[in-house]
Amino acid sequence: MASLSSTGLPPPLNNSNSRKAWEDPSFIKWRKRDAHVPLRSHDTLEGSIKYWYERNNANYLSAEKAVWNDNAVTEALNSAAFWVNGLPFVRSLSGYWKFHFASSPSTVPSDFHESTFDDSNWDSLPVPSNWQMHGYDRPIYTNVIYPFPMNPPFVPSENPTGCYRKLFQIPKQWKGRRVLLHFEAVDSAFFAWVNGVLIGYSQDSRLPAEFEITDTLHPFESDDYNVLAVQVMRWSDGSYLEDQDHWWLSGIHRDVILLSKPQVFVTDYFFKANLSEDFLVADLEVEVKLDAPKEYLGDVSSVSIEALLYDTSNELNSNDDLISSSLVNFKIKPAPARSFGFHGHRLEGKMERPKLWSSEQPNLYTLVVILKDSSGNIIECESCQVGIRKISLSHKQMLINGQPVIIKGVNRHEHHPRVGKTNIESCMIKDLVLMKENNINAVRNSHYPQHPRFYELCDLFGFYIIDEANIETHGFCLTKEFKHPAEEPSWAWSMVDRGINMVERDKNHACVVVWSLGNESSYGANHSAMAGWIRERDGTRILHYEGGGSRTSSTDIVCPMYMRVWDIIKIAEDQSEKRPLILCEYSHAMGNSNGNIDKYWEAIDSTFGLQGGFIWDWVDQGLLKDFNGSKHWAYGGDFGDEPNDLNFCLNGIIWPDRTPHPAIHEVKYVYQPVKVVLLQDEIEIKNAQFFDSTEAFGFSWILQGDGNIIGSDLLNVPQIAPQKSHSIKLEYSPWNILWQKCEANEIFLTINAKLKNSTRWVKEGHVISSTQLSLPAKNPLISHPIELPKDSCLVTETIGDNIIFTNKSTWEIQFNTKTGTIDSWKVNGTNLLTKGIFPCFYRALTDNDKGGESNSYASKWKSSFLTPQLKFHLNKFSLTKLPNQTFQISTQLLAQNPNSNSTLITIDSTYSIHKSGDIILKYNINPNSNLPPLPRVGITFNTNKELTNITYYGKGPFECYPDRKSSAHVNIYNQNVREMHTPYIVPSENGGRADVRWIGLRSDLGFGLFGSVWGEGEEKEKGLQMSVSCFGMEELERKTHDHELVEGDDIEVHLDHKHMGVGGDDSWTPCVHEEYLIPPIPYSFSVRLSPVFPSSSCQEIFKSRPE
Repeated sequence: MASLSSTGLPPPLNNSNSRKAWEDPSFIKWRKRDAHVPLRSHDTLEGSIKYWYERNNANYLSAEKAVWNDNAVTEALNSAAFWVNGLPFVRSLSGYWKFHFASSPSTVPSDFHESTFDDSNWDSLPVPSNWQMHGYDRPIYTNVIYPFPMNPPFVPSENPTGCYRKLFQIPKQWKGRRVLLHFEAVDSAFFAWVNGVLIGYSQDSRLPAEFEITDTLHPFESDDYNVLAVQVMRWSDGSYLEDQDHWWLSGIHRDVILLSKPQVFVTDYFFKANLSEDFLVADLEVEVKLDAPKEYLGDVSSVSIEALLYDTSNELNSNDDLISSSLVNFKIKPAPARSFGFHGHRLEGKMERPKLWSSEQPNLYTLVVILKDSSGNIIECESCQVGIRKISLSHKQMLINGQPVIIKGVNRHEHHPRVGKTNIESCMIKDLVLMKENNINAVRNSHYPQHPRFYELCDLFGFYIIDEANIETHGFCLTKEFKHPAEEPSWAWSMVDRGINMVERDKNHACVVVWSLGNESSYGANHSAMAGWIRERDGTRILHYEGGGSRTSSTDIVCPMYMRVWDIIKIAEDQSEKRPLILCEYSHAMGNSNGNIDKYWEAIDSTFGLQGGFIWDWVDQGLLKDFNGSKHWAYGGDFGDEPNDLNFCLNGIIWPDRTPHPAIHEVKYVYQPVKVVLLQDEIEIKNAQFFDSTEAFGFSWILQGDGNIIGSDLLNVPQIAPQKSHSIKLEYSPWNILWQKCEANEIFLTINAKLKNSTRWVKEGHVISSTQLSLPAKNPLISHPIELPKDSCLVTETIGDNIIFTNKSTWEIQFNTKTGTIDSWKVNGTNLLTKGIFPCFYRALTDNDKGGESNSYASKWKSSFLTPQLKFHLNKFSLTKLPNQTFQISTQLLAQNPNSNSTLITIDSTYSIHKSGDIILKYNINPNSNLPPLPRVGITFNTNKELTNITYYGKGPFECYPDRKSSAHVNIYNQNVREMHTPYIVPSENGGRADVRWIGLRSDLGFGLFGSVWGEGEEKEKGLQMSVSCFGMEELERKTHDHELVEGDDIEVHLDHKHMGVGGDDSWTPCVHEEYLIPPIPYSFSVRLSPVFPSSSCQEIFKSRPE
């Protein structure tokens, strides 16, 4: 590393030249100021109030400016500049810095920190940024394993190191004031020099490091530029505590600012509110700490401290008396004669009928702490937004303002596909807007404190936050060679310090309701020490920690991850467990996943003691990478990074550019604040909110029969109080007359709740809740026979191995007697099929299919030869002529092991070919009983590529599967075949639609093919699982990235009688719920296929029956 002057050596380096500061867990900082809340330093009360009024101008329009491409580099710099707007004593150093990349600290230019060093040949790098996102070094993705050989606390000597240099000047009006240099976050350890003087060292990649640099600056009268030099090591002993499941990215990735303060200044303050039992009176307290230089000659006791509280939800008039406009004027609380612990200043006040803060009602006040001199002149003002709310524990419940709010959460990593860990204002807002739009009310910061602006936005938009210490040691579980840091005294200070610094920075945020001790770091005495410190420091919040089994004494919440539904119910019903259960991680959203999430919410909504959870996780952590001249999402290994955990970073319910996955609809549905259920003779509308009535919602209804709208209107629903219900008797409902007269076979009633007015997070008219109910049919129609011309005639002939069926020139079907399937189906002279109709028992593997190694579904399918290579052998074939010009072909196909020809599945089928061109396919499937659960049981065929126009009657309009379809509504949908593809970054089974009654595939000219379930009653209503794709199953299985997929020469269609659920309880064990598995037992089903002409109506075909 660069040489250090003897006068500036950190103490641990003084006595040993071989000792490295970044390999000593007892040496984690040097000359670093104590952690504190963000400081802003205004010199007027008006400036503080105006600052917060303007800073709170964030809404859904701001989210529209979010960028995810190369423009994000500039936007990151713009955001850094924006965040210091309106702060006269804060300067951002963000921008382009001189940068040199060294392979290790030992190869760093020895004097690069000197003011006279020539950096003219160095590159320029934007700060904040991760250097890997700008072509230096490489990103590395791992989940558990450390990206370097474990030998704690040591790291490789080949330790990539970034050298930064920045010139800056101090405003002359700062003369006589002190100057602090503040790094919001640097990954992972760094030294900093100003004008050649070493000013400090710090670790912890997700929290600030602040140093006083007043004495190292050039005189304020000077026009000379000051030189800031920073040396950042990629790896340090701190890296052993930062083994989170995300990309390892390095550098100065958050803002760098200069903060000017007076000689005596407010260095920290802590706002607390204690509410009366009826929540009508708040006793308020502010703890304030002052800082003064040791050589300060003035009498610190001569300064006075005041605190005021304002409601700035509306802009104050410039003519208002700001002192009298305050809601609370705090008074100094006399210190006790013998004071232990806190040695600062306490102020207290009282407020009657405060507007309380919650996710539903995020009411904020502006707190201004004022420091005055002996003459009453303002020295400085510090300010922040605060919320008044009470967090408490009751029997099996966490209470917010006395209510057992349900946590409808997600885990969120800081991730941007172009700039990595660097934050952008509009992109953070985009995340929060999307969450609100999808009924998410809580975020677990996984697994580290996030950018300070994120908390301000969460205060403003209304989110419950679990703030998590930057600690994860997951890789230690792979070895017993080293003692775990949680139990090792030498790591104690390093761990506890991370918890302390998190609490001290974020303690004034209303959104933070729970402190977390970290993630996946086992459990030991160091956690107990951290828990003890936090509980003593902040008694207004509760603690969370999953490690050690999620039920240790250091957690106030039972907080398991990926626990099964039946197991969380057992804990909730265990009367010896007094704590609430909130899943810190559940519903692992890797690829085509999130099956069974509705089962969790059936349990949560009905079981006392279950209080919600946090989905893993929010966003796919794909990074933009150039693949042969075009940019696409990349995952572990795509950058040549070794070791890596491949695509295990792709676990989001949205893509990296924040496009929602289909599963987000299911999340929105189970999280929706209005629940609608059909009881025996009424529907019940429940307001599931805890603080808001339904006043903000406008209700409406839609009645549909067989996919057609029968009627719709606004629904007059009185205001429903929180946690109350309103019932509507069906016989008195506004849709009753239409329902009674309707002759449809299937009737669905949809109840929607929309926002009447625009909010901070969405425009008016947003659908907040939508539920579709199935009503019994009153006058169901009986299917009618197909009417054909009197001269209609079915003709058959045999040519070689083919039996040809024709009806004049309208259609022609060729049946292959050697393969036992249809070879060709022509309508109006155009061949509809390019490959025959075959049974299908396989699907392109999903990530969840692969989870579990040798015990995975994929491994079992492979070992049982249930693969795309499964061979079909025709064992029996017969042709029979039936009455009414109908022919029946009977076949027996044997699905065989391609290597041994042993039979795995026997398929007996009949094809009834009618003169209308309809074919009724009846299948009897008999799998060997020793097979594993089957991926699917159905048929597949390939159509002419011109049949791109898809119409279907079933659940949609988005992708859905048997265990993820609660949110999908039955309707008639029209889509293009390419719209049916879901572009998961790693290709897999996708694009399915559940409960499909019928489907039509047409060319632009209107010709095509119709398919439907065939039968009566429940089986017909249940329908088929359907998918239509330009990408064949084998293509999806073969390619590793969506952008690599090549469209086939035809369209692959699957119509499934049974399709296995996608699962999602986790992605590393086979965890599809039993009711969504397909056991190897006999199955019978029937499908109808029909030709479609331009004049055809698929709905009418469905209502008809061939004679």
